[in-house]
Amino acid sequence: MQRYFIHHKLDENGLFSIEGEDYKHIVRVMRMTVGDRFISVLSPAEVYESEIVEIEDSYLTGKPVVQIDHQSELPVKVTIAHGLPKGDKLELVIQKATELGVSAIKPFSAERSIVKWDQKKGKKKAERWNKIAKEAAEQSHRSVIPQVDEPVSAKQLRSSFHEYDAIMMAYEEDAKSGESSNFYQVLNQLKPDSKVLVIIGPEGGLSESEVEQFTEDGAVSCGLGPRILRTETAPLYILAAISYHFELMR
Repeated sequence: MQRYFIHHKLDENGLFSIEGEDYKHIVRVMRMTVGDRFISVLSPAEVYESEIVEIEDSYLTGKPVVQIDHQSELPVKVTIAHGLPKGDKLELVIQKATELGVSAIKPFSAERSIVKWDQKKGKKKAERWNKIAKEAAEQSHRSVIPQVDEPVSAKQLRSSFHEYDAIMMAYEEDAKSGESSNFYQVLNQLKPDSKVLVIIGPEGGLSESEVEQFTEDGAVSCGLGPRILRTETAPLYILAAISYHFELMR
C-alpha cells in the first residue's frame, strides 16, 4: 500500500487534504479513485490506513480509518556528516541511508572534497536531496523523513558536536592499523533515543588535521573492519551495523 507524508493537520471533521506532487502521484500515476486506500503519516505517532473521500482538480481529501501501530525507526538517532563527494554519490547515500534508518544528513566541505559548493545553486540542490529522502522514506515505510541540510564547513560541523551523545568518525588509517574495538565500544555506551553523529570523509578520506581537530572536540576514531570502504559505502555499513546491534541482537 502506498505511503504518503501529510503536511496538513486534520480539520474539524477529521479530514486532511493532499495537493502538489503527492496529489499528482495518487491521481495520475497510481490512478486511485474515491474509496481507495493508502497509508498516511500525519506525525511519527500518527500513521493510518486512510481512504480517499473526494478528488478535486488540484487536491484530494482523505480520512484516517485505521491507526497502524508499527515501529520502523531506529532506536537511536543517527546523523551522518558526509564530506562532499563527487558526482551523484551523495544522492545514493541519502536514498540508501534513509532506507537504513538515518535521522539526518549533514554534508560538509572537507579539505579533500573536490566538489565545491555553489551557493547560488545550493537551495535547489538541497530541495532535490530532501525530495530523495522523502521518496525513500515512503518506500521504506518510515514514519520520519530525514532532514538533509545544505553543506557546512568543518568548523561549523564541530560547533554542533555538543548536540550529540556520541561522535564517531570513520578513519581509514585506523582500519589499516587493525583498530577494531572503538565502534563496538561506542555502540555499547548508547541508550535508546541517544543522538550519535557519524563523520565520513570524501574521496581521499579525512585529512590528518581534520582528524586531529575532530578528535580534540570529542570524536572517536573508528576502523570499519579490515577492508577500505568507498566514501558512499562507509555510512551504509555503519547504519547496517547499528541496526543489527540495536534491532536484531535484542
